[in-house]
Amino acid sequence: DSSEQSMRAACLRALGPALPRQPFAALSSAARRGRKKLDPAAARVAQEAHLQEALRLVRACAVRGYDEGVSVDVHLNVDAKRTEERVRGQVMLPHGQGKTVRVAVFARGADADAARAAGADLVGAEELVAEVMAGRLDFERVLATPDALPALAKAARVLGPKGLMPNPKRGTVVTEVAAAVQQAKAGQVEFRAQNQGVVMVGLGKVSFGADRLADNAIAALAAVLGARPDRFRGKPVHRITLSSTNGPGIDLDHYLW
Repeated sequence: DSSEQSMRAACLRALGPALPRQPFAALSSAARRGRKKLDPAAARVAQEAHLQEALRLVRACAVRGYDEGVSVDVHLNVDAKRTEERVRGQVMLPHGQGKTVRVAVFARGADADAARAAGADLVGAEELVAEVMAGRLDFERVLATPDALPALAKAARVLGPKGLMPNPKRGTVVTEVAAAVQQAKAGQVEFRAQNQGVVMVGLGKVSFGADRLADNAIAALAAVLGARPDRFRGKPVHRITLSSTNGPGIDLDHYLW
């Protein structure tokens, strides 16, 4: 809208030239023509340099007076409405997201004890299902052991629409409960493509600094692009954008990925 355009213009005027197009433009042209790709080490160097400059703009445009979040939006070249082209998965961000994640675990016996010892915020089976059915949803991640799934089935209509229902394909039905809880608390993030084929992953806070945000961005992009169906891998996506909570989107050169 006009307000975002005004903010973008003001930021770019204050910062000077936008993202440098060299050597990125040359690399993009070669990629478009299907020529030799960069080796992994050179690609990583180019990606880090490009992200550092993009994050400089993102952080400079975060002017709302609080520690805004930073996220990356990946506009995939898939049709998310087709079952075989759905993209979802998990990624461990090296520096987390800078927020406390509440984890609920549906388990019994020794598994429940292990979950509590690992730091799970809510643990239980039938009694926890009853609380969820009564409206308790004060958690961001849900894990379950296989033996707890029958009891959890009745809560599917509550958890499913919120993307919280444990599913083996998403890695949220677990047997190593302690390790799963520790990963969830340490910064493991779930992602999935929306109907328009866009995946959004939170990378942390502006206060993280460019280095930590760039590390998280590289990990997130590798996981999202690697989760695409085989026939899409190695092909450039439509668009990759970085932004702060209230700032304008900064487009990356998506041919670098």
